[in-house]
Amino acid sequence: MFRSGKAGRTSGNPAFHPAVLLVCSISLGCTQAAVPGPPSGSPALLPEPDAEGKEWVENTLSSLTLRKAIGQLIVPWMSGAYTSETGPEFREFARYVEEGGIGGVVISIGLPHTYGAKLNSLQALAEVPLLVSSDFENGGPGMRINHSYALPTLLPQGGGTSFPPTMAFGAIGEDRFAWEYGRVTALEARAVGVHLNFAPVLDVNSNPLNPIINTRSFGEDPGDVARLGAAYLAGAAEGGLLTTAKHFPGHGDTKTDSHIALPIVDADRDRLEALELIPFRRAVEEGVDAVMTAHVAVPKVLGPGGPPATLSPFFLTELLRGDMGFDGLLLTDAIRMGAISDGYGVGEAAILAVEAGADIILAPADFFVTLGALEGAVKSGRISRERIDDSVRRLLEMKARVGLHKNRRVNLDHIGTVVASGDHLALADSAATRSVTLPRDRDGLIPADPRDYPRVLHVVYARDEDLTAGRALGASLGVYFRSLTTRRMSPDSPGAAYEELAWLRGEADLLLVSAFVPPRAG
Repeated sequence: MFRSGKAGRTSGNPAFHPAVLLVCSISLGCTQAAVPGPPSGSPALLPEPDAEGKEWVENTLSSLTLRKAIGQLIVPWMSGAYTSETGPEFREFARYVEEGGIGGVVISIGLPHTYGAKLNSLQALAEVPLLVSSDFENGGPGMRINHSYALPTLLPQGGGTSFPPTMAFGAIGEDRFAWEYGRVTALEARAVGVHLNFAPVLDVNSNPLNPIINTRSFGEDPGDVARLGAAYLAGAAEGGLLTTAKHFPGHGDTKTDSHIALPIVDADRDRLEALELIPFRRAVEEGVDAVMTAHVAVPKVLGPGGPPATLSPFFLTELLRGDMGFDGLLLTDAIRMGAISDGYGVGEAAILAVEAGADIILAPADFFVTLGALEGAVKSGRISRERIDDSVRRLLEMKARVGLHKNRRVNLDHIGTVVASGDHLALADSAATRSVTLPRDRDGLIPADPRDYPRVLHVVYARDEDLTAGRALGASLGVYFRSLTTRRMSPDSPGAAYEELAWLRGEADLLLVSAFVPPRAG
């Protein structure tokens, strides 16, 4: 979709009638923002805790019971939607905080002020401040806050700045855009109460059939992924946000969605070093704060019956900690995903992950089952208390680095001045505009002069459930062309709909096909 190419100007009508143009872009931009990029001396990472912060870390660690220490290492998933403080969802998380001592939450889709208010209320209940994480990996803040539409009117609900997918920044290829992508995401995340971003995705998307990484990656070249990933890390640090390199040791060369089943990476150690590990080594050198593991099997490294990388002492401890020298926070991917939970069970999967070297058990299927299993493993001697404390110390140090020991609440009045500000929206639009690339133009159709095409047929091809596909593009095309007819098609469209298209095509001077076909597993 996003590959290098330059548009050539056409003079007059093409040789065939009607002209056909397939549109595979992600957006049509209209406002150009200045993109200065990083200032000289821009930090590559957030500073270590000061003396006060280090003292708080040790005092807090020594005050925790075994159960509360283990609770710090379990981070459940939470909706970002509004709920009252007496509602069942909020009370459930209040119980996780008060009884289980969770170390943080990973928050999903919601509105900006809902994020801030909900997190402030939860933070007020916590004995130890919560490290809040979210997933702004593919499109920035708008991926989670909120980029949704009201039904049935499809009125946009607003929210965080929506950037194009991460691969668009690979198409642009300039460090300054990746740096700004990280910086703006950081500013908006911190404004609503998020401290740790599960980004950037440093998987090299070397397999075009990959159903789950795809446009979440910067691209298929490991050097470019490493370079743009490093720029993103520096931009995020400038904005005060902790970052995560994922999915270690690489999820790009797979054909299976790990949410459903266990993907296989068919690479030996030499191939990993020559491709998958290049961006991760660069990120560790740059001081990335956290690394997230991949739920993938690597049989040529671990053997045919070897565990997934998430549960592998070789990948987590020997390679990442030992060989690569990473000493930050090591997180599992969501442990409830089918690739892990189906094969190992809720409690045992968590135990194996900690034994392998993970610090944080992310999004388990059952919080209290996970807590009980890990507590039992320590009491039985299978896992030592020292091992637990090592991970808790890393987590507390992260909390101190973002100043949670001093202030855990966000200013709700500040959200409206930061989230989706005019400057941020203009930057996102510039990125979308710069990312649109032309793979091929054999018939010299681009740019299409509206004077040459008085009647244009626009066919939007998308799944029936993708309600917004083509709306923004169609609006822009309607302004550009004098007469635009739009028809929507899906994989389930009947034959009669195609017969109508055939007739409309004969009446049109230009046929535009915009295909919205996301990667799908299965």
